[in-house]
Amino acid sequence: MKYFGSGLSEIHKELSRMIRKTDRLEEAKQLFMELHGALHLTGMPGTDKADGDQRCQVPNEVDKLFNDLSTDEYAVMPTAKDETIAWALWHIARIEDLTMGMLVAEQGQLFDQEWKERMRASITDTGNALTDSEIIGLSRELDMEELLQYRNCVGRRTREIVTNLTPDDMKRRVSPVQLEQILKEGGVTKQEESLWLLDYWGQKDVAGLLLMPPTRHVILHLNDCCRWKEWIRTRKRKI
Repeated sequence: MKYFGSGLSEIHKELSRMIRKTDRLEEAKQLFMELHGALHLTGMPGTDKADGDQRCQVPNEVDKLFNDLSTDEYAVMPTAKDETIAWALWHIARIEDLTMGMLVAEQGQLFDQEWKERMRASITDTGNALTDSEIIGLSRELDMEELLQYRNCVGRRTREIVTNLTPDDMKRRVSPVQLEQILKEGGVTKQEESLWLLDYWGQKDVAGLLLMPPTRHVILHLNDCCRWKEWIRTRKRKI
């Protein structure tokens, strides 16, 4: 069931059709920015919504999802088949940081020891291989305000990276050296549930990466978050 992002899948499909076409690169970049901006809090630096125009300050779906959540609600796992909202935020932010910073820009990730301490995180990877109890433990320890700030910083840098991409960049394959560096820096673990990410990313070109971690991947997880939030609020009303 659709809980989040009405119309965003259609924008993503249009982006998919044009992203590798040299003569439509600038148009594709603008469409990416529109889609990416809709997946972040209003006022994230680097978006038109961050300026002083009050017309740009209307809360979006992401604001409505996160702005009234309590700390406890971030750590609720509705069923054993689900995760938590805190885990989802961590997961999408870490994956965007790793793929955009290290694989697309071929530079580095923003995450470092300072961010780890600020967010009170006990892990450095994307959280793919965590057990249910480990997911709940991570969700309870994370500083959500700092995690949202981290995600804002990651999103802002993604937009800077995309602005500077060339047609040749879009067709560039992911570097095995950078994939190995992600493993070396603890972005993924050697557990099978985590390590497969390197194989998956390694099959992509830059355009393919833009179509998944910072866009389609986020839409799917934010939809889950909205569904979980509805479950949490409905349960509260019944108590």
